[in-house]
Amino acid sequence: MRTKMKLMASLKIWVVIYPSITVFLALFGEPLSALPLYQRTFLLTVCLVPWIVFAGVPFVDRIIRAFSDKNVQA
Repeated sequence: MRTKMKLMASLKIWVVIYPSITVFLALFGEPLSALPLYQRTFLLTVCLVPWIVFAGVPFVDRIIRAFSDKNVQA
């Protein structure tokens, strides 16, 4: 994999991860604070990894593709 492709993939993942973690912690941070760190981390990853892999990154890919197609047509 070329460096540019790796950079783009990491940026797309970050664009999904950062807001997802922020929203998750804003909604569930206080109730989860009673749990030990390893359990909070487990719940966070169990919820967010599938979201990121199956919904978040494909959504960002679609948005990028839509803008790329518009730029090609213009």
